[in-house]
This record gives sequence, structure tokens and C-alpha cells, in this order.
Amino acid sequence: METVRELPRDVFINEIREAAIKNKNIYFISADLGAKALDRFRAELENQFIHAGISEQNMIDLAAGMTLSGKIVYVYAMAPFVTLRCFEQIKVAIASMRLPLTIVGIGAGYSYDDAGPTHYATEDVSCMRALGGIEILSPSDTSTVIEAARLTYTKPHFRYVRLDRTYLPSLYNEGDTRFVEDGMVEVDKGKDICIMSSGYMIHRAKEVRKMVVDSGIDVGVIDVFRFKPIDGRVLMSVLQPYRKVVTLEEHFLSGGLGSAVVEALVDHGIVKEVKRIGIRDQYYCENGGRAYLQKLSKIDVQAVSEQVKHFAEKHHSAR
Repeated sequence: METVRELPRDVFINEIREAAIKNKNIYFISADLGAKALDRFRAELENQFIHAGISEQNMIDLAAGMTLSGKIVYVYAMAPFVTLRCFEQIKVAIASMRLPLTIVGIGAGYSYDDAGPTHYATEDVSCMRALGGIEILSPSDTSTVIEAARLTYTKPHFRYVRLDRTYLPSLYNEGDTRFVEDGMVEVDKGKDICIMSSGYMIHRAKEVRKMVVDSGIDVGVIDVFRFKPIDGRVLMSVLQPYRKVVTLEEHFLSGGLGSAVVEALVDHGIVKEVKRIGIRDQYYCENGGRAYLQKLSKIDVQAVSEQVKHFAEKHHSAR
């Protein structure tokens, strides 16, 4: 049981701070301030913390140089700014040079709900997934955030860690770290349809499951901790019981989780009927909070439940 409702950002930064106390080779570079965890890191480890200011592109080049000098480096900022704004720098200075550097993006999907499209991270997975050699992690609760952080300093690699801005309820029991090795875990069993999701949306998927199960449809839920690479053998094993697959994401459908899953299915010769549910090609400038934006995008629990029910009842006459 969690007694303190810590935000994913603070959990991740605190874990890295603890590691940095023991390892003076760890450096944290931020283009943002204002978080208690950042303030504590800076206060306790001022020689291992760099505030880059609002100059994210320069931050990437600085981090690349430090990594080349043998440091274990983290760069941190709001997800759209540390990915889209810095894409060329990331490609040239990190990806093409195969540097083991961790990019931490805060504010997945509509996390910054009242800040408008400039602050929405609804294309970041598409962009980052296109980069060669990257590993993309999407934690869904405190334990997955901690294990993602530990992975970054125990096994340095070129990674993008995508964190939500809000508190995420527990998904795994203490000591359960299957998601680290396998990259995806069936958190609720079913046999008719499974919903594959991650982060904030995995908890919405569990709500959808409750609504749909009441209609007599046996639905499972799969947490996708690692968007890239997806292990084909694990994917085949996890999906084996299911006839149909639904992917659910608070991200544009083009190039997101649904695309990653479908590509992996094709690449590994796995035949399943798939329905992708996510944000279609439209930006929303309306204010009203995250739930309102999800309703506009038709990815709220009610809309998704109806789509899943329709998909479950749909039969093909291909015989």
C-alpha cells in the first residue's frame, strides 16, 4: 500500500538522486524548475545538477558532450519540448552516435490539459520511435517508474522515458518486475478481447474492462511498459489467448502505440484482428480539463467501452 501519493516525476528524480549520491558520475540536466524533487536534487548535489534554462536544443548538445566524456547523463523537460523541439539534435548528437543517454519527458498525452496543443505530448512517441537504436519506456505506476529509473543507471542505453504529470495508482504487487524483462504484462486476464495500453491510459483501460465485462465480454488488459523494441516472442505469448486486440492511447494514432503493436504483429507473423483507439488527426484548443479533452477525442471511458463492445460483436464472414 502506498502511503504517499507521489507524482511520477518526483519518484523518478528521487530515485536518480539516490543513485547520484553514490555515483558522482551521474549528472542531471533540466530545462525546467519548480518541482520539489528538482529543488532537492539541486540543493544536495549542486555539482551534479545543471539548469540549462529554456534552451532545450542546447541542453541536448551539452548532454551529448558530457556523455562522450564518460558521464551518465539525464536530460529533463516537458515532453513536447524535449522531443519535438530537439528532434534534430537528438538524431544527430545522440542517436547517430549511439550514446547511452536518458531523455525524460514529463506530461504524456493531455497531462498539461489546460495549456493547449503546444504542451500536449500527442506526437512524441511517433517521432522518438522513428529514431534508430532508441528504447522507449512508458511507466504506469510508482513501481514501474522506479524500475525504469533503476534500469537507466544500471544498464545505460539511449532511452526515452515518458512520464505522466499526474499520480498513477498501483498496478503491480511489490516485487513484481516482469515488465522490465518482458516489456509487457497481462495485468487482467481475459479470453475474448484484450486492451493494450500504458501509463495513464492503462487505468482507463481497466475502467473500460469493468464496464464491458458487465456486458458479458471477457476482456483482458495488457500493460505495455516498453514501446520499443517489442519482443515478438513475448507478444505472441501474451496475445495467444485472445481473438481480438484493442490498443488504447492518449496519442495520435499515426505512429503511436497502436502502430507499434501492429508493426510487431506483422513482423513476427502473428495474425490477430486489431482495433486502434487513440486521437485522430485533430488538435483541440478548448479548455475544460483532461476528461473533457478525452471526450472530445472519443477516448473517454464511455466512448471506448462502446467501441470495444461493437468490436467484440463484429463478426467476419471470411470462411
